[in-house]
Amino acid sequence: MKERLTDGLYGAGWAGVKKLPEPAARALGRQIADTAWRRGGKGVRRLRSNLARVRPDATAPELAELTRAGMRSYMRYWMESFRLPAWSKDRIRNGFDPKDIHLLEDGLASGRGIVLALPHMGNWDLAGAWVTTKLGVPFTTVQERLKPETLYDRFVAYRESLGMEVLPHTGGRAFGTLAKRLRDGGLVCLVADRDLSSSGVGVDFFGATARMPAGPAMLAQQTGALLLPVTLWYDDSPILQGRVHQAVEVPETGTRAEKTKAMTQAMANDFASGIRDHPEDWHMLQRFWLEDLEPAHREALREPR
Repeated sequence: MKERLTDGLYGAGWAGVKKLPEPAARALGRQIADTAWRRGGKGVRRLRSNLARVRPDATAPELAELTRAGMRSYMRYWMESFRLPAWSKDRIRNGFDPKDIHLLEDGLASGRGIVLALPHMGNWDLAGAWVTTKLGVPFTTVQERLKPETLYDRFVAYRESLGMEVLPHTGGRAFGTLAKRLRDGGLVCLVADRDLSSSGVGVDFFGATARMPAGPAMLAQQTGALLLPVTLWYDDSPILQGRVHQAVEVPETGTRAEKTKAMTQAMANDFASGIRDHPEDWHMLQRFWLEDLEPAHREALREPR
């Protein structure tokens, strides 16, 4: 029943919100965000806890306001995403203003494959739609399997409608397809700031240990592709902002595991710089740092000394 309700709510969002005028959709998003913030549910409390690590010097009132801004940013993402399939191509082309986009364009022109790695910031779906529409470049991404299956199918259909090739996240089976796309000079985009599985790589993130996916670094090593971190944020305009960071270099020495760890830490450092500047646009409403996990889960993920 819960899964059917969840699927129904998402379906209603895509069907209904995209019909609203944009000012009405924005107002609805702010209203939902403020109501959720006042109620202080589990996700809101976790967001506040995560933001407290990003801004450890914030006073209680400052942290409360930052959390409310975070919920408004999160709901802006959902309102935009529900409406995105109905946006015109011109609206998409003008809806994103990435800085240092030449790093991506030069990489594409070189014929090398490119891995774009992003944290859960801003609206990564809009950024992806901009790449396929403005740059005219298709790309491949990975979608975590969701329950119910009908909800997963909705997300896949939604992202495919924006011009993305979507692979299911089923163990390591997607890795080979991603590697092939990169060896052919293609583009791969991965949301890469959280991996609480045994394959995640431990990184220092705002002074505590977190785990991030090894995939971006491993793909870059094995295929010769460029690894470009990207951070996204909102300002007071209707236009999504972003920055393409310098390529993460593959270390010249070390084992594959050591290289992967060093590259993942460098990627995490770029993520942290963007989140530090725009913490309200980091949509992390889940447990993230190892210290915040349940003891049994935390111990299972600790790397051997």
